[in-house]
Amino acid sequence: MLKKLLSLKRLLSIVVALTIVFSLMLATGCKESEKKIKVGFVYIGPVNDGGWTQAHDNGRKQLEEELGVETKYLENIPDDKPAEAIEAIENLIDLGCNVIFTTSFGYMDPTVEMAEKYPDVKFFHCSGYKRAETGNMSTYFAKIEEPRYLSGIVAGLKTKSNKIGYVAAMPIPEVIRGINAFTLGVQSVNKDAEVIVRWSNTWIDETKEKEAAISLLDEGCDVIAQHNDSTAPQIAAQDRGAFAIGYDLDQRDAAPKAYMTAPIFNWGPYYVAQVKAIMEGNWEASDYWEGMKEGVVDLAKLTNNAPQESVEKVNSLTKDIKEGKFTIYDIFKGPLKDQSGNVKVPEGKSMTASEILNMDWFIFGVKGTIPKN
Repeated sequence: MLKKLLSLKRLLSIVVALTIVFSLMLATGCKESEKKIKVGFVYIGPVNDGGWTQAHDNGRKQLEEELGVETKYLENIPDDKPAEAIEAIENLIDLGCNVIFTTSFGYMDPTVEMAEKYPDVKFFHCSGYKRAETGNMSTYFAKIEEPRYLSGIVAGLKTKSNKIGYVAAMPIPEVIRGINAFTLGVQSVNKDAEVIVRWSNTWIDETKEKEAAISLLDEGCDVIAQHNDSTAPQIAAQDRGAFAIGYDLDQRDAAPKAYMTAPIFNWGPYYVAQVKAIMEGNWEASDYWEGMKEGVVDLAKLTNNAPQESVEKVNSLTKDIKEGKFTIYDIFKGPLKDQSGNVKVPEGKSMTASEILNMDWFIFGVKGTIPKN
């Protein structure tokens, strides 16, 4: 009987020991899987551009800090040369990256191609609309139109000439709807102001962006807004004694006598959430499009160059947006007319998400044409 009890105890000890070992193996395995995650980023500009790329790189740094994952990035990769984008993605994969974020619109087709070629790698494309059929690719962007609208309020109250210049990058829906949202913000406080668009046809080129801004200043614009990645339009405004609305990041130090505020991005929370989901094994490909309420975009703090009247208006509406009381669908609510005065959105109706995301027309009050691609 004693021998049987000893044997039973010995058996129980072995079972307990094996259970502990198995648990340790599982825990070690989880840690190993986390260590194997390496995240790559493809950037159109330099990481210190003071704008679009630096905003994404801030998110990359937050990803490293919060999750401890290793990251790599390749900068100054043109988005109008598919072969170079593909080569950059291949290089990141060769470096061991199995999660890749491509951060410019023109990387869309190369990202789809690489996602289908490497189904075990997770891909994320910023600002595009195509997804790979392999189910390993997400798209993501933010409702920058919300802070764009708020910045329009600032510009509309600041202008004395009622001519506001807008240096625009590429004639794609992302840029067009931003111009429209900004103009609607202007019109909400100043019905007499017009927004004059000048295309630079580049995402980041200081020379071209400054030239476009100067041409607008020559035309009588006393406030310059932008959808470009450098601070050149703001510097041009400062040189002429005009005022400016930035983009991407809080850029108050670039042109302190001109800068009033900027619609800004905060990509860190999105990057952390997506990589964490991959680590935990519950990630699914998706289309992400959120705004100020979720913290992915905001309006930079107004400087003393901004009109005092705009402070209270912006603060009040910011609160409503972050509480969900005022949304992007309120911005794009009828009646809305196009440049020719034709009703595009009737009174009481709001544009749908698809209609906003695919916008290819200017609202009444915008001066300029949309080039055909």
